[in-house]
Amino acid sequence: MNQIKRRRNHQHPSQMKGDSLMNTVTKTFAVLTAVLTAIVLFNTVWAAELPQININTATSQELSQLKGVGPAYADKIVTYREANGPFAKPEDLVNVPGIGAKTYEANKDRIIVKKRVKQ
Repeated sequence: MNQIKRRRNHQHPSQMKGDSLMNTVTKTFAVLTAVLTAIVLFNTVWAAELPQININTATSQELSQLKGVGPAYADKIVTYREANGPFAKPEDLVNVPGIGAKTYEANKDRIIVKKRVKQ
């Protein structure tokens, strides 16, 4: 008897009648709606613009927010900047030992260069 009930619950839609077909369609629609809603919400959060970072004034902690730049490399950027002066252009970041073209490319939309304002 249990096998008959299981089979009845898992019929192909063409074999279903009335209410059971409608329940299947309704459940499928609800699941699809939930999945699409999750995708839209995820993309909205994902697409949120990350803040730009001025590599001439950023702290080590701020620099470590860049992709591929951890605390050690952030410290190297600050040390390089202190020893060599401000960066003239964002691309100059690759002059820091250990920071290569891949790291620059991954962050080029977030990196800005502004001179320090004297107070």
